[in-house]
Amino acid sequence: MSLDMPKFSDLDALYDEKNALVATEMYEDPELFTEEMEKIFKNTWVWVAHESEFPDKGSFKLSQVGLEPVIVVRDRKGKIHCMVNRCRHRAATVCEVKKGKTSSFQCPYHGWGYGLDGSLRALPYPEQYGDDFDKTQHGLIKLRTEAYNGMVFATFKEDIEPLEDFLGEGVRKYIDLFMKQGGGFPVKVLGEHQFSVPMNWKVQLENTTDAYHFPIVHKSFMQTLDGQTEEMFDFLDKGVGYVEDLGNGHSVMTMIPELVDLDENLDAPIPERFADLAQELRDEGYPEDQVKKIVRAVSGAGFNLNLFPNVSFSLAFFRVLTPINVEQTDIRHIAIGMDGGPDAANQARIRLHEHFQGPMGFGSPDDAEVWERIQRGTKGGPDLKILVNRGMVDEEPGEFGPRGHISAETGMRAAYKMWKRMMSK
Repeated sequence: MSLDMPKFSDLDALYDEKNALVATEMYEDPELFTEEMEKIFKNTWVWVAHESEFPDKGSFKLSQVGLEPVIVVRDRKGKIHCMVNRCRHRAATVCEVKKGKTSSFQCPYHGWGYGLDGSLRALPYPEQYGDDFDKTQHGLIKLRTEAYNGMVFATFKEDIEPLEDFLGEGVRKYIDLFMKQGGGFPVKVLGEHQFSVPMNWKVQLENTTDAYHFPIVHKSFMQTLDGQTEEMFDFLDKGVGYVEDLGNGHSVMTMIPELVDLDENLDAPIPERFADLAQELRDEGYPEDQVKKIVRAVSGAGFNLNLFPNVSFSLAFFRVLTPINVEQTDIRHIAIGMDGGPDAANQARIRLHEHFQGPMGFGSPDDAEVWERIQRGTKGGPDLKILVNRGMVDEEPGEFGPRGHISAETGMRAAYKMWKRMMSK
């Protein structure tokens, strides 16, 4: 490392906000990564689950808050808890099943047992701890947990602002719009796949708010589309849409404006690619107005909503990033569908997900290759700055914050502004 490279205590050198320049050390310094895990991931709201993933009392799933393994569980009263997956005795994890249903959690090492609310219920031979051992002080560490429209967030910071305030009016608006993909039914998780990429987590923080790469990286995907769908995804050449800073590091990238509100334009003709689905729904007895609503919802929303620091609502799925180390990040792509909706519609959603986001799809492998190449490329010329200044020349006020051209890097600047704010505390 060059002696004249910026040190991570010099935040202006790491992110030059005036000129929107990022130091390559941001992707490579292990000490900086450690500080990010403490100052950011332990001090803000982090997405951990969707409520549909544990619908019943006793159902749970494993998740992460930064580097901390957590369990998200619904107790017997229906309340959702998020707890550190670590026994209070000798630190073994108390659960290794990714998701399921249980009445309690037990450490496999010495048998300490915990309730669904994290309380220590029993332990073998307690007399060896003496009469003053207080079980109420040795439950699983619990995080503050709140939800908005089915999205569950957790935080280690007890005195943090309420979740709805952290999200803000703009994010809440777009979450509500995104959830219209239920087509009149509640949204539920249909499935997911996870993969690991040798990249810093901030590479992914940038990507889902980057429309500029779409016609280049996803050229093979575009070539698989019918003419009508290809025209819809040709948002960069048409110059439609925008990227807007929604505050607190969040942003929205609107690519297909006519699909932002799925309850609008229901009288428009059903796209040819969904003609067979529409007929199948009619044959099942759905009235025409509901057929149109369901089919329109199947196509997905026309925007990416990016929440700092770890989750994106991307067109028709959730993308979740989990930092592993300074040069490794796990990515989860979560398919969503209609809870109680027609099987044909949910099958269509899965097929669309597989086409782009799936492990054999046209989108994920191409994206992952570029992410890896960015990380490798940072080794060349460590003193060179990374540019996130695209679109600054004509950025203008939007509904909730600065708004730029569809190809602008407005969302990246929003995220790095929040990064700098949190790292300065």
